[in-house]
Amino acid sequence: MVNANTSPPKVLVGTLSVTCIAVIYCAITFVLYLDNILPYLINVGTDGMVLIAVVVVAVTVGKPLSYLNCNKLGNTGGNSYDFTASMGRNLAKTGSRVDYYLWVGGTKTSCFEMKSIWGLSIALCILFLFSAICSVCLWRRSKVTAPKTIDA
Repeated sequence: MVNANTSPPKVLVGTLSVTCIAVIYCAITFVLYLDNILPYLINVGTDGMVLIAVVVVAVTVGKPLSYLNCNKLGNTGGNSYDFTASMGRNLAKTGSRVDYYLWVGGTKTSCFEMKSIWGLSIALCILFLFSAICSVCLWRRSKVTAPKTIDA
């Protein structure tokens, strides 16, 4: 890629950046949770921010990728005519130019890999939402004190 003077699309760079930040965030919160020093209320906020970033990635990547028909691509090595025809149909549906569909590579396998990555980003959205909800529940549980009994 360097020798060809090409650069990856900004969408894929953004996806990789958000993924790396999310992995580092998960590792840090896991260690803090094991040490019982995780501030739950702050965790809710950061889970929400990571959730927003992952939703943006899922929507940005998935919007044009959802129109790509992987079954029209060749099984081995890719058929450039089928790939170009599928690309043309996809562009006609979305109505805008997409620059990262070329990175699918023209093979059915690469296309399905891109779609599976999109599916995993949707799963991350659900998991970060669940994590934020659980953090709220843990925060409320840590604030509850035991009721005092009056001995007569």
